[in-house]
This record gives sequence, C-alpha cells and structure tokens, in this order.
Amino acid sequence: MRISIRVRSSLLLVLLVMAAFFASRSVANAQKAKPADLQPRAELAVQYNYERSNAPPGGCTCFSLNGASASFAWPVKPGGFALVGDVGVAHAGSITSSGLSLTLSTFTAGTRYLPRLGASKVQPFGQVLVGFAHSGGTLVSGTNTSVSNAGAAFAATMGGGVDLRLNRRFSVRMVEADYLLTTFKNGDNDHQNNLRLSAGAVFHF
Repeated sequence: MRISIRVRSSLLLVLLVMAAFFASRSVANAQKAKPADLQPRAELAVQYNYERSNAPPGGCTCFSLNGASASFAWPVKPGGFALVGDVGVAHAGSITSSGLSLTLSTFTAGTRYLPRLGASKVQPFGQVLVGFAHSGGTLVSGTNTSVSNAGAAFAATMGGGVDLRLNRRFSVRMVEADYLLTTFKNGDNDHQNNLRLSAGAVFHF
C-alpha cells in the first residue's frame, strides 16, 4: 500500500513539474499569440480524474478512485467569468478488507473566474460548483443501513486549474485540483472530504 501511494505521489509530482515547464515556455512565447486566439469561447473539457477520499467508519484511513469527467463552460461578457456544468464518474474496486466497491458520480454547476493575462497562452482559473452526488456499488447495495441515502446527496467542489492554449480551437488542461465535498450518511459524521486531481483536453467553440 505504501509503495502504491509513493508511486502515485511521484506521478503527480512529475505532472506538476511538466505543467510548470510548459507554462514557463508559454509565457516566454506569449508575444507570438494572436489576440483573436485568446478570446474567451465556449468550451468542452474531457478529463481523467484521480480522487482520494476518506473511508467509511471502521475502514482504512482513505482510498483512491479513478474515473473521468466532462465539463462545459460558457463565458459571461464582459469580464472573466463563465457559467460551468460538470459531470464526473469515479470507481474504486476494493476499498475495505471485505472487498466492497464504490462508484461515485457527481453532477454540479456554478461559476468560474478566469483572470486575464494579456497575450499569454497560459490560462489559470478558479471555480465553485454545487449540485448532487450519487453512489453505487457493493458498499451501498442495501445491506449497509448506515448509508441509506446512498442514492443522492449534496455535493460541492471548490478549486481551480491551468490550461495551455495551443490554438483557437484546442487547449491542454495541464492540471486541475478540486476539493470535493459530499454528504452521504456513513453512520458517523455524514461528511466526506475528497481531493480530485484532473488533466485532459479542452475544445473551444
């Protein structure tokens, strides 16, 4: 288990180093960017997600889920704001000693802020989204009465990320980090703290 955590930590560190490298190169070449290529546009992002969540009462300290998400952002003019909708699904095959599984789906919407950086191809953003989450799998199959509201619960995310604009139609989401809150009943505090790390492709329209 410790080896697995170290491997994941090393991979995340490599991703962050690569993001910093590409960001510095983009800033150095910022003057070559055409203003028309940097105008806010509606976008669709498709991402791989890695999530780290706290375990149910009596289990291990935390566990990992892997999945994917898609989000749509519509710019609000004037200003650097956008309306965002996000759908994500993540799965963990064995999170307890008895091999119980969990599938976590989230459906959220909210507001994103994108600070203007002139002609830079690097675009950071911050966002706050709220909505609901759905859980499934053998952990919540009905035999565990402590998770009776497993069908749906309140969910909220707060975080941000960095995009690298390659051209007017395509960007790379180098990294996105979000705090994901869910409120499923767990027989203890009915409160789950999740860290979601993402990376993927962004298509502009």
